[in-house]
Amino acid sequence: MVLPLPEHVGEILRRLEAAGHEAWCVGGAVRDALLGREPGDWDVTTSAPPEAVLSLFAPHALPTGLRHGTVTVGGGRGVEVTTFRRDGTYRDHRRPDHVEFTPSLTEDLARRDFTVNAMAVSLRGEVSDPFHGREDLSAGLLRAVGNPDRRFEEDALRILRGLRFASRLGFAIEPDTAAAIRRGAPLLRHIAPERIREELTGILCGEHVLEVLLDYPGVLGVFLPEILPCVGFDQHSVYHCHDVWTHTAHAAAAAPPLPVLRYALLLHDLGKPGTFSLDEEGRGHFYGHWRRSVSLAETILDRLRMDNQSRRTILTLVERHDAPLTLSEKSVRRALARYGESTLRLLLAVKRADNLAQAEPYRDRQQLIGQWEDMLERVLRSGECFSLSQLAVRGNDLTALGLRGPGVGAALRELLEQVIDGRLPNERGILLEYAKEKLL
Repeated sequence: MVLPLPEHVGEILRRLEAAGHEAWCVGGAVRDALLGREPGDWDVTTSAPPEAVLSLFAPHALPTGLRHGTVTVGGGRGVEVTTFRRDGTYRDHRRPDHVEFTPSLTEDLARRDFTVNAMAVSLRGEVSDPFHGREDLSAGLLRAVGNPDRRFEEDALRILRGLRFASRLGFAIEPDTAAAIRRGAPLLRHIAPERIREELTGILCGEHVLEVLLDYPGVLGVFLPEILPCVGFDQHSVYHCHDVWTHTAHAAAAAPPLPVLRYALLLHDLGKPGTFSLDEEGRGHFYGHWRRSVSLAETILDRLRMDNQSRRTILTLVERHDAPLTLSEKSVRRALARYGESTLRLLLAVKRADNLAQAEPYRDRQQLIGQWEDMLERVLRSGECFSLSQLAVRGNDLTALGLRGPGVGAALRELLEQVIDGRLPNERGILLEYAKEKLL
């Protein structure tokens, strides 16, 4: 099978071979191409030492990782070209302390994480597959190369990479590899929070996230210990057919694969175990659980070093996920004023996914959410005022009347409330008259 290589990648292989070196495409791009998926970044491995690669592709080559044999060739579409190597010891459970270059492609492939990532393809379509990655690819199986415990002890991030591949590709994890993932999970404490967040985001946004969340809460719990009380926690509620963690997993999987949505649903019910009460009839209640969920979510997002904008959005979605919906245009306008269009749409998506993860007879909120979405579209099309930017008066109009300082902002908000509630039209003259009579 000859893979359709991008022209700039094929040119790199041709120039390396013309100079007398072996050159192969390797890694995730090969895996995805063999699966018929659109490959991402292409990587090349070669028998050429890094100095030879730098010389051959000068001035369009950068020594981005000479210590590990890596040179980046090209500009915006840069391709990492790495010399065949054997890895030394991994004292920090992340990167090798040193590498040794080798003339053997097989030795280079032997150091890789999973068999489906340990295949190489030449310019002519020859496949080097010493660890039977194509068989595992056909079987939809993730299997560690060699000893799985050793693979994860070397680089603990491979544990989360495996879960990300399973979530994205829908592959099962081979039993020995899965057992090693669970045994090695404590090693994730050695990984930087930013890398944890990056892999967790990939896991959450995968098409098969449900299976991963249900099968590996103990692994995720190493860096998200707040989720562990949810696992197996019986809600004692007719509204729920799942324990808290199973509900969480189904809700996350039911949402569109946007990071802020999936994170919000991962975190939305964390407060339930800590707020649980049982009434005299044996029914479970979680009064104010959203408040506890927000507190736990803040801790987690800070730990993961989430960017500020995503953090604010996720916390808003967690806080309001259980707030009631009143179907009226005034309620829609008020919600638009409070959240803005983008966050309001995300909140409705959270409510839809949360409801889809409840017991079948109580998924009746889907119709109400749909009606809310329809009404939202009507309000937006109508051009009705729901924000200060749409208000017919500005701050300088009010300062001309004599208002000063914080009073200007308070007056604008009061005028907006009057317009949203339908008590005043959004007309400049009427609003200014009201301000003179009521707000000065």
